[in-house]
Amino acid sequence: MQHPEKAKALIGLKKARGMIDKLISMVEEDVYCVDIASQVNATTGLLKSVNLTLLESHLSCCGPKFLNAKDTGAKERFIKELVRARQVSSK
Repeated sequence: MQHPEKAKALIGLKKARGMIDKLISMVEEDVYCVDIASQVNATTGLLKSVNLTLLESHLSCCGPKFLNAKDTGAKERFIKELVRARQVSSK
């Protein structure tokens, strides 16, 4: 992973960890359900953003190596890997 993306991903993950800790407290304290759900949505959005950063970094770092490979199997596996990662992240 490239440095700027790594730093961005780590910041996002640490924020998400803090948000999850807050969610746990909210549930334990019986905070209004809709307020908890809103916080869950915010956390989910942040994690999706981190995932996009990771995928962009992967494309930038590893993409050229696999897409320019003479081995067509490596190229196909890389493409399938990206499609699978995108499908999981869009759920």
